[in-house]
Amino acid sequence: MTPEREQRITHVLDKRQGNLIIVLENVFDPHNISAVMRTCDAVGVQDIVVLNTRIPRHKKWGAKSSSSAANWLTIHQYDNTEECFAFLRTRADRIFATHLSSDAVSLYEMDLTRRVALIFGNEHSGVSEEILPLVDGNFIIPQVGIIRSLNISVACAVTLYEAYRQKQAAGQYDRPGLDPARRSELLKEWSRAGNATGAPAEGQSLDTSTEGA
Repeated sequence: MTPEREQRITHVLDKRQGNLIIVLENVFDPHNISAVMRTCDAVGVQDIVVLNTRIPRHKKWGAKSSSSAANWLTIHQYDNTEECFAFLRTRADRIFATHLSSDAVSLYEMDLTRRVALIFGNEHSGVSEEILPLVDGNFIIPQVGIIRSLNISVACAVTLYEAYRQKQAAGQYDRPGLDPARRSELLKEWSRAGNATGAPAEGQSLDTSTEGA
């Protein structure tokens, strides 16, 4: 691996944010998931949880939509809600769902600099009734149009860039956002991938976890 590539990997790792997790519940279209992955990589989110309780596990993501972003993220797949939330509680102090309810708060009123997990539901019915009693609160993206809905990948992008804005203002990108052990582990994985091919192969994820299997 060239010094330039090693420097690029180190720079990206130093911007990764370990205190924000995106959860996608029963999202049908793999291209939507891949688009979310691309935005997560862009703003330095390392962990994505894909929870499928109504549909089979996804075997692959839309390569064109992700631009291979999946290769540089840690993807946790679950098919059991309780196991998924047990994992989330180890990584986040607060879990919020995108859901229009009487107590929902605006995205722009949330503190996204804390340890937070954000859940986005599927394209048709949103977050499931099973999930709602388990979260700490709901949030919405303010809208003034007639349709009052956004594609899931767009909604996630808007949310992630608000998180980026808050984190940037708080100086969280100016210091390492991953704990040293995890950063070291990812550095080894990414370096091996770089030494082997210059980048992971298309469709190959660096994450080999089997949570919820």
